[in-house]
Amino acid sequence: MLEFIQLLNQRYHLLLNQRGHEVDSLSYQQRIDQLILTEAFLRKGQWLTAAPAQPLQIAVIGPTQAGKSTLVNVLLKHDFADVSPLAGHTVHAQGFCLGINALDCQDLQRYFGRFQQLQKADLSRERFDCYSLTDITEDIPYLPSGVLWDTPDFDSIDATDYKEGVIRAIALADIIVLVVSKEKYADQSVWDMMAALEPLHQPTVICLNKLNAGSESVLIGSLKEKWQLTRSDKFPEVVPLLYQRQTTVPDWPENQRDLLSILARKVDPKKQARFEQDLIKKYWQDWLAPVIAEHQAAQVWQGLVDSAIKQALENYQRDYLNHPRHYETFQQALAELLILLEIPGIAGILTGARKVLTWPFRKMMTLGRKRQHIADSSHELVLLNQIAEHLIIQLTDQLMDKVEEAQQRTWWKDLNSVLRRKRENVLQEFSANAVKYHVNFQQNVEETAGQLYHKLQEQPFVLNSLRATRVTADAAAIALTLHMGGIGVHDLIFAPAMLTITTLLTESAMGSYLHKVELDLKSQQLNAVNQALFLGCLGKLLSNLPEQLSTMNHFNISAPQLKAVEQQLIEKRHGLRLL
Repeated sequence: MLEFIQLLNQRYHLLLNQRGHEVDSLSYQQRIDQLILTEAFLRKGQWLTAAPAQPLQIAVIGPTQAGKSTLVNVLLKHDFADVSPLAGHTVHAQGFCLGINALDCQDLQRYFGRFQQLQKADLSRERFDCYSLTDITEDIPYLPSGVLWDTPDFDSIDATDYKEGVIRAIALADIIVLVVSKEKYADQSVWDMMAALEPLHQPTVICLNKLNAGSESVLIGSLKEKWQLTRSDKFPEVVPLLYQRQTTVPDWPENQRDLLSILARKVDPKKQARFEQDLIKKYWQDWLAPVIAEHQAAQVWQGLVDSAIKQALENYQRDYLNHPRHYETFQQALAELLILLEIPGIAGILTGARKVLTWPFRKMMTLGRKRQHIADSSHELVLLNQIAEHLIIQLTDQLMDKVEEAQQRTWWKDLNSVLRRKRENVLQEFSANAVKYHVNFQQNVEETAGQLYHKLQEQPFVLNSLRATRVTADAAAIALTLHMGGIGVHDLIFAPAMLTITTLLTESAMGSYLHKVELDLKSQQLNAVNQALFLGCLGKLLSNLPEQLSTMNHFNISAPQLKAVEQQLIEKRHGLRLL
């Protein structure tokens, strides 16, 4: 699951950077932030699994100039955190270790991943992929043992540069201290963040900063109203921080001295896995909306391909199998039959085996060469290549129509480009497979000739009549010429001797059987062409084109890949097993 979240995040970043104005930039950035939060929260789960007895983590968060660093210093009873009247002064997550040693927090590097731990003095505005830990040796009355994090703001214009560090610190927290001022508490960014954090189930306290005496009750009421509009859990306790004119630094109320220690007792690491699942489920459908839209476009494309393949097969039946002048395959079977009738000694072999085991003609030339010559002169192959080319033209036109539609326009446009780029390769591979099919299908032709020969043996009158007819010998000679490459398949069909033999057989007692065998051969041929060429080759190549879309412009996460990940959510109802 963690790997899939990282993959989604990567694809959203790529699409946002590559396609820019073509996507909903705000929506994509929100999803990226959610994915960063989820990835960090899953990393926390791994961190806790590796070493369950981790120190408590408290994060002080809030919008620009809410007074976060000032509050950190109030809690620490010392000016450890740098403060400034300028917005965006703090740009790194800075941890202060209370009752523990920073060396005891080395496992945090496992959580922060590529973020590097530095000394506070070494933090630089030139890089944002770092954090610091500082030991606090003083006795702090307001805080339990653990790490108190001062975090950058999450709403300034520059926050995009260091937002990942903010989110990582927030996801790590066991307790959230939200700091808002009377000027900032109603900002939408505050409530967007609090809505995003609800599935993490972090015990929370709200510090209402920069208050004038007597104004707190009205503001707290407004805070409660906004909380209830945003979240479904219980409204947290609010700590009013009154503005002190003399010091400009607020005092933590003495009656709430133990508040954070009380919240610490509500932290339950054993519920981490369930909270991870809650977080993923909250955003899952929204994250996958564009991925599913690609799947739907791919299904539409598959429907276009299936329809085109079906039409191609119908064209093949109409223009070849059922065409009185173009269908040549059964004539080849008759040619093979005539060779059996005219070459001495072959009848005994066939009668003993009851099937075609060998052909005397293989002594004159190899079977592969004979079949290849027949394929080279086949009208069927010409027609199949024409059908394939027409199919691609038809699909290209349909893709252009899809490009004009509003939905998934970029997907269809890029697929059209892939098809145009791959067109010649597809046609060449189809043509090569068509020749291979045709050569291999000669075995079916020979077996059909064997069936006719055996049936003729049961009709001695017809057999003797054919052997007594000079036309039979002439037709057999034409058939041998075909095998030796002297004529093409199409010439064979219209040779007078062959036409005469066909008429004699049709009008004899063999007529109905002849028709049945021809229909059976056509059925075999239709199935072979469909499986080997239209479905097995052309259909497969065209169906796989969406997989060749650039991952720089599309998610390209397959349906089976998505199904496998979703199965994790279904199977692990009481917590996620990370892939």
